[in-house]
Amino acid sequence: MAFLEVNFFSDALGMAMSMNVVLPQKTRGNIGVNPGETGETYPTLYLLHGMSDDHTTWMRRTSIERYAEEHGVAVVMPTTYLGWYTDMKYGYRYRTFIGDELVKRCRSFFPGMSNKREDTYVSGNSMGGYGSLALALTYPETFGYCAPLSAAFDPIHLYNPDNHFFTDIYGEPDEFKGSDNDLFALAEKRKADGSPLPKLFISCGQSDFLLADNRRMRDHLAALGYDATYREPEGAHTWGFWDREIQLVLNWIDGKRKEN
Repeated sequence: MAFLEVNFFSDALGMAMSMNVVLPQKTRGNIGVNPGETGETYPTLYLLHGMSDDHTTWMRRTSIERYAEEHGVAVVMPTTYLGWYTDMKYGYRYRTFIGDELVKRCRSFFPGMSNKREDTYVSGNSMGGYGSLALALTYPETFGYCAPLSAAFDPIHLYNPDNHFFTDIYGEPDEFKGSDNDLFALAEKRKADGSPLPKLFISCGQSDFLLADNRRMRDHLAALGYDATYREPEGAHTWGFWDREIQLVLNWIDGKRKEN
C-alpha cells in the first residue's frame, strides 16, 4: 500500500483541509503482507473519525492499512473537527464537503479510484458512525455500503442548555427533529422517495453507552425494510472494539458484493 498525507484547499469550506489516504499498490516480494487482488480501478472506503479525534486516528489506533491491503481497498480518512459531519446551522458545510466535494476531489487526485456506487463505502466510529449514515442517506447515489460503528445516532440526547455547541451545529432541539440531521427521519425520507438504499452493517458493543440508540436505529431500519446487518457483541466504546469490527466490515462488504 501507499500511504499519503494530503493537504488541499476545500471550496465548500473555504479553508485548507487534511486527510490521510492509503492506496492499493501492486508489489512483488513485500515481506509480511498479503495483498488482495487489485484491478485497474479499486473501491474506496471513506473512514470517519469520532468526536475527540482527527484524520490520523484510524492509522494510529488500528491496523487499517494492513486490512485494506488484504481487501484491495483504498481508504480515505478526512478530518471535520467537531462538525458532526453536517452542514452546520452556524458554521461550516462539512456534510457537503465530504459527500460531494471530497469524493470528487479524491477521484480526481487518484484516478484509480472507481466512480461506481457499488465501489464506494463509508464507515466511522461514534460521531463518525453518525456521519457515515448521514452521508449514505444524504448521498444515496454515491455510497453503496455504510457501516456505522458504535454510532451516536441521536445526538439530541447530548444537548446541554448551558453549552451552545450542539445548537451551533443543529439549531434548537425543535429544529433538529424531522430535519435531515435527524437520521431516523432521514431514513424514512429516503425510503419514501425511492432512492437507492445503502446496504448497512451496524455494530455496537454490549457495554457501550450508545447501545440503546443503536437498538432503536436497528428496529427503525428493519421496520422500513432496509438491508441491515446488526451486531451486538461484547465490547465497549474503545479502539480495541473498532479495530476488530472494521475487519468484519470489510469481510461483510466482500460477502455482499459476491451475493450481487
